[in-house]
Amino acid sequence: MRTLVATAVAVALSATGRFGRRGALRGAGSAAATRACLGLVARRLRPNEVTTALAGAFAAGTGLELPWAGGVLAGASALVAATEVHAGRARAGPVLAGASAGAGLALSSHRLWPLAPHTPADLRPAGGARHHLSTPHGEAVCVVVNPGAGSDEGRDWGDDLRRALPDARVVELGEGDDLLAALEESAEDAAVLGVVGGDGSINAAAGISHQRSIPLLALPGGTLNHFARDAGLDSADDALAALSAGEVVGVDLASIDGRCFLNTASFGAYVELVDARERLEGRIGKWPAMFVALVQVLQRSRPTRLEIDGRQRRVWLVFVGNCAYLPQGFAPSWRARLDDGRLDVRLVDASTPGARVRLVLAVLTGRLGRCRAYEQWSTERIRVKRLDDDRRLARDGETFEGSAEFTVAKCDEPLLVYAPHR
Repeated sequence: MRTLVATAVAVALSATGRFGRRGALRGAGSAAATRACLGLVARRLRPNEVTTALAGAFAAGTGLELPWAGGVLAGASALVAATEVHAGRARAGPVLAGASAGAGLALSSHRLWPLAPHTPADLRPAGGARHHLSTPHGEAVCVVVNPGAGSDEGRDWGDDLRRALPDARVVELGEGDDLLAALEESAEDAAVLGVVGGDGSINAAAGISHQRSIPLLALPGGTLNHFARDAGLDSADDALAALSAGEVVGVDLASIDGRCFLNTASFGAYVELVDARERLEGRIGKWPAMFVALVQVLQRSRPTRLEIDGRQRRVWLVFVGNCAYLPQGFAPSWRARLDDGRLDVRLVDASTPGARVRLVLAVLTGRLGRCRAYEQWSTERIRVKRLDDDRRLARDGETFEGSAEFTVAKCDEPLLVYAPHR
């Protein structure tokens, strides 16, 4: 019965959004770790005492990601524990010790799965001016809606946008329509180019907006919305409020082999890693999905030979972030700034003996920064030459065939985006 209640709580938390999912996963993982540890002394504990310890671990793990939910669950767990002790079905000492051990394991989980911030990246007004073009009714705005982008597929974006921006031009894509062509056509006579979609759609619009030097109205309508989240755009309403107020920020835009990207680019087996992670992260969260995908890819992938800035290398994975990502390691999840002028480069060196085993062990023990196979540095530009037949590249979730020689670099001018200032 209590297992069913715990499962129902986890499902309910997952439905509340990103931090609800993270809280449910961290709580469940903390409870599982606590159960494994208590297995060593289970004969000394009564069943209700074990249950109390697991409840404490679940509440503490959830509270790290979602404090209000953790507080509610901790209060409920304490009430149940007090009832069990009063009824004589559990002893006070083991209950307190078990709950403390469970909470301690939950609190230590951040070493393996770092906590994500609840605040967006630091944003600054573009060009030092606080206000730019303000179009509360959508004058000179054209918005392209990609209805198949992700989680809000059932929403009628066209009607919603026409009510919010009655003077804007709204273009709704149909099945088989070309997103890039629609964006290019829409930008021809627009002072603001808007797009509804996920990271891929927003990235496509960003390149066109940047080329034409007009602001981008990014309306998050995808499944994960990484860029929108970092920019403080938790919903379309946030972007529309910034448009109405004329709040425009300048963010970095980077390119790989001539194609722009807002978030990340990759090559080597990292392209496989991205695909494998994306298949899993909607169900188990980004960091657990990254770890599972990392193990899968390292088991079956082959190293790639290349030159990076003139130095010949054999590598497994290469990740390049547009601005510095946190945390360190191969679960990069968020950025503190979107305009630091740097590329965040991370790789796994295949020439190090036992590189794959070393990397997995380092991830498991939280000591990735000391792993000899792992390298990370910051730069403005890298030059890459492929020395084998692998030409696969990726940028913001899109994979493509690249060139034998290419550059990853920052664009000279910032991208203008409607977003609230921080």
